[in-house]
Amino acid sequence: MEENLIEVQSTQYIVVDLGIEQYGIDIKYVDNIVRMQNITRVPHSQHFFRGVINLRGEVVPVMSLRRKFGLEDDEFTDKTRIIILKPAQQEAMGIVVDNVKEVVSLESDNIEKVQNSKEEKRHIFAVGKNQGSLISLLNVNVIFDDLN
Repeated sequence: MEENLIEVQSTQYIVVDLGIEQYGIDIKYVDNIVRMQNITRVPHSQHFFRGVINLRGEVVPVMSLRRKFGLEDDEFTDKTRIIILKPAQQEAMGIVVDNVKEVVSLESDNIEKVQNSKEEKRHIFAVGKNQGSLISLLNVNVIFDDLN
């Protein structure tokens, strides 16, 4: 019995919390997830740039996604994490998130592209549906555009 199979692409995302919202980060960009640590401030930098950390001898810049997205400021708890991302053709960068929830596989038919008319909304390229909840999928390369 031969069936007509439609090939459905599946992508893994790390789901993180920022306030009451869930965001998904394509796992191919994730280099490391580390506990919150001392961040050294860098004077005269963008408001969302928290500073730098020393990660095994490498200096890694860290930004606050909460500040970048215009949310209330970070509240550091025992669940706060820094996700080290390595976007295409760029140096490593850390982002502060409230909590790392899980890794999910989203099939292409559970992902809906969003039309971004506002500049600040371009950081989200799609919304994923997973077990009744919605996950805003981050466009990692666009998030770092402002730093270059």
